[in-house]
Amino acid sequence: MPRRDRLRVVPRDAEGEPGLPAAYCELDVRTGGYMSDLQAMLAILSGKWKLGQLIDIDDEQAKEDLRRLSAAALSIVAQSARGADQAPVPEEKVLEGQTAAERFLLAWRGEVDERHARAIDTYWICTAEHGLNASTFTARTVASTGGDCGAALSAAVGALSGPLHGGAPARVLPMLDAVAESGDPEKWVNDALARRQRIMGFGHRVYRAEDPRSRLLKRTAKELGSPRVGVAEQLEQVAHEAIARKHPDHSWTNVEFWSAIVLDIAEVPPSLAPAMFACSRTAGWSAHVLEQKRLGVLVRPNPRYVGPGPRSPQSV
Repeated sequence: MPRRDRLRVVPRDAEGEPGLPAAYCELDVRTGGYMSDLQAMLAILSGKWKLGQLIDIDDEQAKEDLRRLSAAALSIVAQSARGADQAPVPEEKVLEGQTAAERFLLAWRGEVDERHARAIDTYWICTAEHGLNASTFTARTVASTGGDCGAALSAAVGALSGPLHGGAPARVLPMLDAVAESGDPEKWVNDALARRQRIMGFGHRVYRAEDPRSRLLKRTAKELGSPRVGVAEQLEQVAHEAIARKHPDHSWTNVEFWSAIVLDIAEVPPSLAPAMFACSRTAGWSAHVLEQKRLGVLVRPNPRYVGPGPRSPQSV
């Protein structure tokens, strides 16, 4: 985990620019959804930029394509969030930002709130890469076919859009509001479990204890003074105890629980949370796409048949 005093350190290239190249991409398509805007535009950029297929380009070109697409993702999501009813922020204004988070806020709102920038910075650092999850596996599968980088990242966005992967933070804040309104976190949790309702933001397929990213995000939420910390801590404790009675290994908060509170500090609406996740995870996807390219093996899992056994022609 990064140290608190290093969260604003920005990687820079040889020209002294922030690590991602500056990018402004016209939002050619507005679908009515942030994730679908991003997914559609990444696919469009494959053709618009005439990206070469991974099987035909070298590693350096693939790396450059992924850098451009990753930077473009921030521009696309920021414009999608800004909405069609507002004029785009001039590119020279956006480039006044010193970090990716600041540039994102400028492209979205035309101004930077330092507290909001720190919240987004911390969130993006914590969610940039996390192994072979569903969206990363999707990106690697597409890359293994030799398709282009835009196709791989667009497909990964589609996998991330589901509520069981990247969509959970969007459902955490409404849950916290419901708990606060009930005034009784313990009763709310018990009633939810009795209905077999999933309590979002708890449990992880890898971690069997507290998610270390969750710890950092919780600390950030406290330091930045989120008014939701109180009810979030109450729900965290009550839900942990209740879930642990049956599933002790899946009773801890994951990154998505406290991510929702940190993004709320930056006034990111819950519906935008999955797209914010995609903005950071392009880093992890890109690394895996490059690794899969170098591996040069087609991903082709073998299914295990579990249907009926052999039957005679007469029975069929």
